[in-house]
Amino acid sequence: MDQTFDLIVLGAGSGGLAAAKRAASYGARVAIVEGDRVGGTCVIKGCVPKKLMVYGSQYLESLKSASKYGAQINNIRVNKSLLLESIREEVDRLNKLHIEFLAKSNVELIRGWGSFSSPKSIVVKNMKNESIELFAKNILIAVGGIPCRPNIPGASLGWVSDDVFLQSSFPKELVIIGGGYIACEFACILNGLGVQIKQLIRGNHLLRGFDKEVSLSLQDEMLSKGIDIRFGTEIISIDGSQGDLNLIDNKEGTHKCGAILFATGREPSLNLLNLNQIGVELEGKSIKVDNKNLTSISNIYAIGDVSNKNNLTPVAIEEGRVFADNLFGNKSRSVNYNYIPKAVFSQPEFATVGITEEYANNFYGKKNIKIYKAKFRSMSKVLSKSKEKCFLKLIVEINTDKILGCHMLGENASEIIQMASIAISMGALKSDFDKTMALHPTIAEEFVTMT
Repeated sequence: MDQTFDLIVLGAGSGGLAAAKRAASYGARVAIVEGDRVGGTCVIKGCVPKKLMVYGSQYLESLKSASKYGAQINNIRVNKSLLLESIREEVDRLNKLHIEFLAKSNVELIRGWGSFSSPKSIVVKNMKNESIELFAKNILIAVGGIPCRPNIPGASLGWVSDDVFLQSSFPKELVIIGGGYIACEFACILNGLGVQIKQLIRGNHLLRGFDKEVSLSLQDEMLSKGIDIRFGTEIISIDGSQGDLNLIDNKEGTHKCGAILFATGREPSLNLLNLNQIGVELEGKSIKVDNKNLTSISNIYAIGDVSNKNNLTPVAIEEGRVFADNLFGNKSRSVNYNYIPKAVFSQPEFATVGITEEYANNFYGKKNIKIYKAKFRSMSKVLSKSKEKCFLKLIVEINTDKILGCHMLGENASEIIQMASIAISMGALKSDFDKTMALHPTIAEEFVTMT
């Protein structure tokens, strides 16, 4: 094999795949190095299997409400093992598709774990401990991130998010550590599958960085579904064995449960890269990059979670494509990090674009901001007598009438916010929303009828 390339990409996740295929489309000779499965966190261990679990976990509640719509269903139960098996089959299918896409794009897939031997060379070691050395004019680091475990005795007994998808079933009682979006998503998923959930949080509210009022509404909905949420809790230690664990905290002493899930953040996966040897500058635990995703070395770039700008799949994909367009397509593009839509696939969903009320008050001044809200029970919940509420919120700058933030808690929130983000990124005014004809009866119409 000719071991010299125009570009070597380290990591076959969403960002790396996008960059490699785009670069190859310009005629560059590209190799992509991956020691794990092709597809990365999103496809293999994150967004895709998680969203499939969300859909699976919603069926139990839907089926219990079916009789109100005239559908008589008896002996409702959830076969968690079958759900997990079906999800793994879909992940396998996507993994094979991505491998095929690389071949069709003329990208060379090199199996193994890569580390720098010089600024222009990578040593790749495979599972058989065999090594090859690759050379390239340019190298892109796109290895993504890994879940963090707390530094406490017995931490190895707990799961991280990657482990959830490897299970054949789940215990009756499970403790989740953390209050971020991964913690809230899995709390809702597993609760929907019939698992008794206790969520322990070090801080005093869920979803730090999201709009606090909407987060509190989600908290109320989670509590109403039977999720036990406890704040101000520090984990001291864990002991026992899988299926019979004891968790010690600083407030209540011992919690007994069948499993513990750490959802306590993620960090860049840099340990194997040998960055110190070649002098790549770090910023904390992340790789320092400029606005073109260039590192401190003139031919080495980094995108996605390793640079820790916005750890989202679409951001990594866009960074990868912009990188390839500029380097191999002679273009001058940049990534627009403004108005990135975000979603928490909780139950109900929480989605947002723009700034929070807290940020708006601090940056613009409370007297210069007007808040519009709507809170109601959606039509889909009426016959079932569900008390679940939708909450919609707009944040508007008074002087300009510009919409600064759009937040929603409720069914299909992610789909609605995706479309709202187009208008808001174009500079939509509240008067533009007011002039837009409502589509009735929908949840989204509330965004254009708020007064």
